[in-house]
Amino acid sequence: MTTNRGTPPPNRSLTLLSIGHACVDVYQGAVASLVPFFVSERAYTYAAASGIVLAASLLSSVVQPLFGALTDRWNIPWLLPVSTLLSGIGVALCGIGGPYALTLALVAVSGIGVAAYHPEAARVARRASRGSHAAMGWFSLGGNLGFAAAPPVVAVVVATGGLHATPLLVVPAVVGTVLCATALRSLAAAGPAVAAARTAGPDAKDDWSSFLKLSGAIMCRSVVFVGLGAFISLHVRQSTGGGELAGTAALFLLYLGGAVGTVAGGRLAGRHTRVTVVRWSYALTVAAVAGVVLVPGPLVHLFVVLASAGLYVPFSLHVTLGQDYLPRRVGTAGGVTLGLAVSVGGLASPLIGALADATSLRTALIPLIALPAVGWLLLLPLREPAVPAAPTADAISLRR
Repeated sequence: MTTNRGTPPPNRSLTLLSIGHACVDVYQGAVASLVPFFVSERAYTYAAASGIVLAASLLSSVVQPLFGALTDRWNIPWLLPVSTLLSGIGVALCGIGGPYALTLALVAVSGIGVAAYHPEAARVARRASRGSHAAMGWFSLGGNLGFAAAPPVVAVVVATGGLHATPLLVVPAVVGTVLCATALRSLAAAGPAVAAARTAGPDAKDDWSSFLKLSGAIMCRSVVFVGLGAFISLHVRQSTGGGELAGTAALFLLYLGGAVGTVAGGRLAGRHTRVTVVRWSYALTVAAVAGVVLVPGPLVHLFVVLASAGLYVPFSLHVTLGQDYLPRRVGTAGGVTLGLAVSVGGLASPLIGALADATSLRTALIPLIALPAVGWLLLLPLREPAVPAAPTADAISLRR
């Protein structure tokens, strides 16, 4: 691909956005990674610890569709650097002490930052990718790598300095803020031709029925993903007797699978339809989660890898499917499929924690086996959406 002299190529912008996405999603992964430390250092119960995950997810789940609607109506790119910094500040301050309510409030601030980031980021990434599903896969990969980085980053910082060392966790947010600002300048220099490639034409129609079914399946996936993320470290410690190292390794494998799964999903979608690949992934997840919950000993780590693959292969495909089902509401679709897909799972975490307190952690995780099957059923009637033609640059100028 060639560009005019002085015009930054779109792939450079997408690379910056992908790394910035990683910086933001460190904080989604960091919240779950901090749970064992809150349990050990502050003696939180399972229910209280899962409330931390809820605080990061509840406001995010409520306000994220609102941010999506705003980005569909107006271009507000300044949200990217501002929300990136906000997501980091909340997590960085949550471990310095104070009452439980203050910790919840600070984690909620981080959740609002994440909510503000994802809809606009999905819209801007769609613009930078020029509508390419493969390119959007790389953007999603950035977020997955951020998740994967969270457990070791948190372990290094908190295991050495305790929860009082969490202010050091603001560093990724600072880096991400700079990267987002640089990417936005690159896209602004690329001109209206890039913008024309990411917006649906005036004749495009939104398929709300298919989008709602897809969203239902994503919510099932989200509960499984967040539930495992919040409790798999503690579960593996108990089932293997391997201590903190075994638990951290399991959480790292769960998130690291996103790097392989997202790339594999893009390649598989090139050979089959996206809907077909997503269905296969949900079917795999049923068996894999059953292995994670029910199989004792070190073999559990193998099932963690398989569960990670099943959960992550459809991740970027969710985004492009949602945007193609709602071609006139790309921000809303991106906000739901990319951000709400993670945050809504936190709403179920307190239920899992309360059940674990009343019974056992393994018993509380058993319902997670059935949810991917429910998602698979919701996906059965879906058909591959037609990709709408983009309007001209003149049409984009008129819309602005």
